[in-house]
Amino acid sequence: MTALVKSELRKVFTTRIWWILLLASLAWVVLSLGISILASGMEDGLSRDSTEYAGSVWPVGASGTLFTMVVGIMMVTSEYQHRTINVTFLTSPRRLPVVLSKVVAAVLVSLLFGVVVVGISALAAGASILSGGGELNLVDNQVPRILVGSVAAYAVYAMIGVGIGALIRNQVAALVVSVLWVFMLEPILVVVPQLQDVGKWMPGGAVSALYDTGVDYGFGAADLLPVWGAALVLVGYAAVAIALASVTTLRRDVV
Repeated sequence: MTALVKSELRKVFTTRIWWILLLASLAWVVLSLGISILASGMEDGLSRDSTEYAGSVWPVGASGTLFTMVVGIMMVTSEYQHRTINVTFLTSPRRLPVVLSKVVAAVLVSLLFGVVVVGISALAAGASILSGGGELNLVDNQVPRILVGSVAAYAVYAMIGVGIGALIRNQVAALVVSVLWVFMLEPILVVVPQLQDVGKWMPGGAVSALYDTGVDYGFGAADLLPVWGAALVLVGYAAVAIALASVTTLRRDVV
């Protein structure tokens, strides 16, 4: 199993796609944080020494999770696209360990993404608060929970990506579905009050609960799961993703 995980990591790190996606994730988070900082300087913007502003910038690091989902998808679909999956299964005829090694490797890569992106985002968020005259009340603002939850979000979406890649072998189709899900469907389910009863059980809703600051920006507090409930839901999604990846890979023909 260890050899398979090392092999999967080698497949990732010997290509350029991993650092391109890492830079893309970082760029997206920096853009999101930059918009928040610029908005704070406008007439009706949040003051950078306010609790509301702190609550809006600390969770920004989690906004790059789509890119680890893409990593998970590509770890599976690239093998089918380039027909290297045949060599993989000839080398390791037992398919379940291959699937599990991809999941473990995806989690390890996603944790790297999470630590780097969330860490840089946290440093920038803290600097913007201090430069605006605010204080870093890390305990009162539950910043450790927010940062840990943000990093965990990267790992969860990577596992889901592996599941999607195994279920939808066509790389373009899998990527389109994931982008539509993350950028269109989930935000609607989580933001629209009438749909929040459903949205809070979705991966995006559960992840939001991990780093929610509880700040009301005038639209009413979001209806989210408690942190422990959200953690259990995300474990369930991860288990479903692994099960989908295992079942579809074990039962389908390679070609």
